[in-house]
Amino acid sequence: MPERLVDTHLHVWNFKRAEYSWLRNDISILGRSYHIEEIEQERKAARVSEGVLVQAANNMEETEWMLEVAAHTPWINGVVGWVPLTDPEATEEALNNEYLDNPYFKSVRHLIHDEADPEWLLQPTVLESLQLLADHNLPFDFVGVLTSHIRTALVVAEKVPELKMVFNHLNQPPIATGERFGEWGELMQEAAKHPQFYGKISGHGNTAKNPYWSTSVIEPYIAFALEHFGENRLFCGSNWPVSLLAGDYVRTWDHYKSVINSLCDGEQRQKIYYNNAAAFYQLDSRPAL
Repeated sequence: MPERLVDTHLHVWNFKRAEYSWLRNDISILGRSYHIEEIEQERKAARVSEGVLVQAANNMEETEWMLEVAAHTPWINGVVGWVPLTDPEATEEALNNEYLDNPYFKSVRHLIHDEADPEWLLQPTVLESLQLLADHNLPFDFVGVLTSHIRTALVVAEKVPELKMVFNHLNQPPIATGERFGEWGELMQEAAKHPQFYGKISGHGNTAKNPYWSTSVIEPYIAFALEHFGENRLFCGSNWPVSLLAGDYVRTWDHYKSVINSLCDGEQRQKIYYNNAAAFYQLDSRPAL
């Protein structure tokens, strides 16, 4: 087992503190508040030592909530928050007055997959805000679901070459269809040529769209990512509680570990389980408790 294992994709949502428009009228198990305490037993069973909370609402109220949770949860050492990217002045104000001095604020994300335009990030105002992130050495979590989102990411990389980005959930590989690897693969190969792009091995149970998903189902796509992004630009996350739609927390981690352990040696595993994420999110700069 790795000495340190960081779950880089955890959500907590609190309906009393923020608005989650995508969860409005949701009748699944996700349609309630989720608190970090709920995962404690499963976290220990999965031997996860640290975690990063990730944005699930396009508002600052949720970011403030996550920062509070991080400050009161010893094993959480980072937050991926939200800023109003369409307004560069407001983005700069939020960074300078609210977030840059907060030791838990590590990255920014916007729910681009919920925007009607897959090129939403290419608006001049948004690109200006992304440049601000790069200027402050803040990375961007890229939550795409379409191949057109990868094309957009490639344009962003050209226009803001200093911005580090990570493809959340590897931008939804075609696991459900079993395609090897189609347009997704061609575009991810192209993205992997840019050193600013990283990949997050996460959410693959949901992407499989099969409650009986297994290591054999996801292994080809993780192997593909490892081949092209390499051992230094991949890290892992559970996508809890969304991942519960595809199985429990321990099962999710068992599958990821099984694949990674079969593909990598000990040093490579430690990079993927912790070191790469620590460098990307600057996790070791958190305060001593």
